[in-house]
Amino acid sequence: MGKILLVFSLFLAANPYVFAQVDEIPPPEYIRTVQFKGSTSQSQLPIIRLGERLQMSFDALNGEEADYYYVIQHYNFDWTESDLSKGEYLNGFDDVRIETYENSLNTLQIFSHYYLNIPNRETRAITKSGNYLITIYNDDGHPVFSRKFMVIENIAGVEVAIRRSRDLNFIREKQSVQFTINSPTLQLINPKQTVKTLVMQNSNLKSAITDLKPQYTIGTELIYRYDQESSFWGGNEFNNFDNKDVRAANNGIRSVDLNDLYENYLFSDISRADRPYTYNPDINGNFVVRNINAQNPSIEAEYVVMHFNLQYYEDIGDKEIHIYGNFNNWTIDGTTYLVYDDYSDSYRLSRLFKQGFYNYKYVLVDRDGSIDEGAICGNFWQTENEYTVLVYYRALGSRYDRIIGVGIGNSTNITNN
Repeated sequence: MGKILLVFSLFLAANPYVFAQVDEIPPPEYIRTVQFKGSTSQSQLPIIRLGERLQMSFDALNGEEADYYYVIQHYNFDWTESDLSKGEYLNGFDDVRIETYENSLNTLQIFSHYYLNIPNRETRAITKSGNYLITIYNDDGHPVFSRKFMVIENIAGVEVAIRRSRDLNFIREKQSVQFTINSPTLQLINPKQTVKTLVMQNSNLKSAITDLKPQYTIGTELIYRYDQESSFWGGNEFNNFDNKDVRAANNGIRSVDLNDLYENYLFSDISRADRPYTYNPDINGNFVVRNINAQNPSIEAEYVVMHFNLQYYEDIGDKEIHIYGNFNNWTIDGTTYLVYDDYSDSYRLSRLFKQGFYNYKYVLVDRDGSIDEGAICGNFWQTENEYTVLVYYRALGSRYDRIIGVGIGNSTNITNN
């Protein structure tokens, strides 16, 4: 028995990636509208350069004006905890109370709006590139929610091109991401072992492709010209609604009611999988909080009960229909579940949203948690999507994975070759 334990201990020491990967903790019901961003104008997965600012805000709807604290942790490429100590990647310290918050003003729903900016007086700088997780704790030391983000070094150039799939079975439905990594100043030794890549569609980390290896090298360039291995379903342009004026029916909103809170009823949506593709500008699943009648939407935007209605007549078996988007960090939970209504022969959902402009889509979710994004909305090669490629590098003998470059491509420039 002692020999078995010794062998197992040696195996763990030689294979640090056998430990469980970290998952984001979704916020509870009373935490809403988490906005987390770096240098982008909209809230989305933050990818910042060393020295750039990180911004987070969220609303607590329980009216307690509670204290919240944040902790930052560094992770490897595969989201296992890295070997770096806190002092090696943070200049300053964390586990600090979020000091800035404001209470809502002139709203039916009372809430407290919390702000966090990094760097700040306590957390002066993040000094290492790589994967990070920020966790928000309550006053009792229990985690409330967490979010992932990335910090990059601008060392390698990444050129990204979007192609139509060359597989005739998917040529009308898929988009392939091809890219080249050029690192003239950092010699990438043994790149099939030391270089890893992550490819995302519309900043959705949950559907990222992470197992691509360079196919060949030309000088200082690593070439990735995969087809199926780097392909994503094209999807369709997102549905959207805009209730920046909460008292008026406008884009996508059929009627307005007022009870304890404002209630907005959306026009019925239908399946678009068997309909021709139609271009409709969107913000790739994102959202923007706004109220045209307020000077400060962060604390003056109303919380509104949005009523969704989907007419979908295909047999879904034991699967479920959910709405999907960055409004809750691409999370499938009880608040996104549409219930079948016998009377109207449609699927319905009522969910609380902070006033603004939102993208969403309808997806089929299997019992194993797998998500079919195209079953209801369709998949089309023409769809406008944004793709992000991150390049990780761990030199031989190094203790952590650096992110040395990022590239962005958009399928508006898609080609057939």
